[in-house]
Amino acid sequence: MNYRKLGASDLLVSEISLGSWLTYGVGVAAEKSKLCVKAAFDAGINFFDTANIYGRGAAETVLGEALAGVPRDKYVLATKLYFPMTETDKGLCASQVKKQLDASLKRLRVDYVDLYQCHRYDADTPIEETMRALTDAVKAGKTRYLGFSEWKPDQIRAALKVPGAARFVSSQPQYSMLWRNPEKDVMPLCEKEGISQIVWSPLAQGVLTGKYLPGKAVPKDSRAASPEMGGFIERWLSPEVLEGVQRLRPIAADLGLSLPQLALAWVLRQKNVASAIIGASRPEQVAENAAASGKTLPADALRAIDEALAGTYRLV
Repeated sequence: MNYRKLGASDLLVSEISLGSWLTYGVGVAAEKSKLCVKAAFDAGINFFDTANIYGRGAAETVLGEALAGVPRDKYVLATKLYFPMTETDKGLCASQVKKQLDASLKRLRVDYVDLYQCHRYDADTPIEETMRALTDAVKAGKTRYLGFSEWKPDQIRAALKVPGAARFVSSQPQYSMLWRNPEKDVMPLCEKEGISQIVWSPLAQGVLTGKYLPGKAVPKDSRAASPEMGGFIERWLSPEVLEGVQRLRPIAADLGLSLPQLALAWVLRQKNVASAIIGASRPEQVAENAAASGKTLPADALRAIDEALAGTYRLV
């Protein structure tokens, strides 16, 4: 496993990280979740990402149980806030930052997280209020660093201009061979400001593994077939996308890689990407995905990928 520096922080994070969106505490049994966490450590993964909204606290609880007993300095832990936990508990106002962070720490069974992230931008709260509250959390030792997810460039700039505020060190955008939007504006801005990307859905919710075949029913044991874990995947299941993914097979084979490893190596080709978050429901998936770390893709392979996926990916 290779490690990369997270923005302008002193954190070294594994190139592959383990996330818990739609999986732990939701669609994957607790015992299997713990086996996946163990497999992550065995593979050299030291970075774990979650959020309070995942299972409305359930993912944090399961992850806290899985990490119990592991020395705190052996892993980097990240969580998020923004989405409604109740009808009244939502957003990024000062009271919510304090309340939700304290609740997350309790569920995670830790005194601090390494990275506390704004899950989305809160247009109803002044950015100055949000940044002051987050800065207070850093000063109180409840989080070491700050990040955001899916913010627009003007929102990022506004936060960076707040006087005396702790600076963001990470951005968490959706990014994959099929969704390339961050390349246009977010990545260039973040690279200039010392902010790294921690990308989510680098496998397009499993579509880039090649398990979904054009014209065929989705596998019964797949994420797409799961009521708990299949949300949002429909957009990637068009015949055009699935046919394009199948055209990636010979490219991966020529490089001695599996399709998931090819997709992960593709996002990690970006120097501004510190880590790619995987979502695994089985330990063997963790091991296979972790093996993508350190793999490099030659220029001719990158061109072949673009040709194979022509007309299927988003870059706007």
